[in-house]
Amino acid sequence: MSKTTVKDVSTEPEPQPGGAAVPRSVGAGRPFALMLVVTGALGVLASWVITLDKFKLLEAKVEGKTFVPACSVNSVVSCGSVMESDQASVFGFPNPMLGLVAYGIVVCVGVSLLTRVTFPRWYWLTFNAGCLFGVVFVTWLQFQTLYRINALCLWCSLAWVVTIVMFWYVTAANIRNDFLPAPRPVRTFLGEFPWVLPVTHVGIIAMLVLTRWGSDLWTS
Repeated sequence: MSKTTVKDVSTEPEPQPGGAAVPRSVGAGRPFALMLVVTGALGVLASWVITLDKFKLLEAKVEGKTFVPACSVNSVVSCGSVMESDQASVFGFPNPMLGLVAYGIVVCVGVSLLTRVTFPRWYWLTFNAGCLFGVVFVTWLQFQTLYRINALCLWCSLAWVVTIVMFWYVTAANIRNDFLPAPRPVRTFLGEFPWVLPVTHVGIIAMLVLTRWGSDLWTS
């Protein structure tokens, strides 16, 4: 992953009559903006495919037929098993419908940044909070997938990865811009190696998956 930064485009506080200053707003470099567009688009794609397959599963049940999603390749990599679980509709509707909205917002933010738009601190922190909710939610889904549902959905895995990547990059950007408090060594590290945390996080999840199922992942 390439190094990204959000400090390329910023405006410092502007003095106002009476000595007050408005909070500075910050934009982002092109690589960071493209990262949001790409990860958001991949999230929308994953959510869209899962949503369509979920509807096909429901339709098949009503008609007394059987529908097997294309990503169900064996007993472990079985998207259908995941889609039919209770965990797939935590909020009373299919989880990917939430993803369609959330990842769509990420794409919009990324496109806005490409046009050199800047956002104030509260906006970046709100966006970071949304990413935090996303990474906590997918972490819960990862646990459920590995140790409760006992099946893996490839499209869900794609959504996990893009959520992890966008969370760590947005968090690193907010720390580098002093929107989130952190010691100077941490800010320096995130400025030089912003890819380390997302790569490590994804690597840990991959190791857990391999430890849980091993060669059963590709056994037909």
